[in-house]
Amino acid sequence: MTGGWRKLRLMAAGLAMLAVTPLHAQNDKMTPIPIPAQPTAILLNTGELPNAPNKESWHSQYGSVFARNVTVATLTPFLPDPAKATGAAVVVTPGGGFRTLSMENEGWDVAKALNAKGVAAFVLKYRLNQTPADMAGFEASMTAMFSGAARATRRPDASAMMANLAPQIDDARAAFALIRSRAKEWRVDPDRIGMVGFSAGAMLTMATTLNGVDAKPAFIGNIYGPLNAMPAPADAPPMFVALAADDPLFGSPQYGLIDAWRTAKRPVEFHLYEQGGHGFGMYPKSTTSTGWFDAFTRWMGMHGYLAPKR
Repeated sequence: MTGGWRKLRLMAAGLAMLAVTPLHAQNDKMTPIPIPAQPTAILLNTGELPNAPNKESWHSQYGSVFARNVTVATLTPFLPDPAKATGAAVVVTPGGGFRTLSMENEGWDVAKALNAKGVAAFVLKYRLNQTPADMAGFEASMTAMFSGAARATRRPDASAMMANLAPQIDDARAAFALIRSRAKEWRVDPDRIGMVGFSAGAMLTMATTLNGVDAKPAFIGNIYGPLNAMPAPADAPPMFVALAADDPLFGSPQYGLIDAWRTAKRPVEFHLYEQGGHGFGMYPKSTTSTGWFDAFTRWMGMHGYLAPKR
């Protein structure tokens, strides 16, 4: 294991803790819940995660719900009113340090808000690294890893990140392939499918953009993900970035990712909020970071995705 990837894993573990710790609810406990019914979830063709004895389980916390030990990837379509549909679509990738997924705050709620704008949304429940099956063991492992993450000062290494996210990138590629194969049925323009990710989901969004081969998002949103330098392809998609300056993981004074897109002369919009912490997502907060979604959809509109293609 390289030093860069070890630091990425430590930071991702801390991300899993912080992604579920909004400032308005510091003391809520994790409570196991039955796996919610997901009648519209579609199994992707990426198979079961190998060497994964612990099976999927869910818990509630902070008025939201989370999945962990996901071993089989699914994609859940959220389709807008046909009368409002613009033909644009977004693959939504929740965060959680690749150990849990914030399915509601960074998944379903985002998808419903996009539907209200006439945009089809598809929530990707991607495969995760294994965690202890029991809740006490899970909490203890996250606490221990978070302590290590807090000591990690270097930013994740981009090449190591992509090299170690092969299962998740495969899930993202399968999601794009499925949407394009059913584009007519779902009233989606196959050339207008973007991707937005949160925290670890933002890492997956960037990895898919840089190493996803045939996925090729038309536009991307990086919401409180790492902004360390990565190469920008000559045809890099337009990118929207939102981050809080007081983010304990990624609130760095260095924004190499933004510089890379600007150097490549590719469209990029960057919102650095004074406050918001990590994992604000769709939680209502008193900080201006709550406005990220309106800013993101205005940006989509500027690029023509909130109106039918002419």
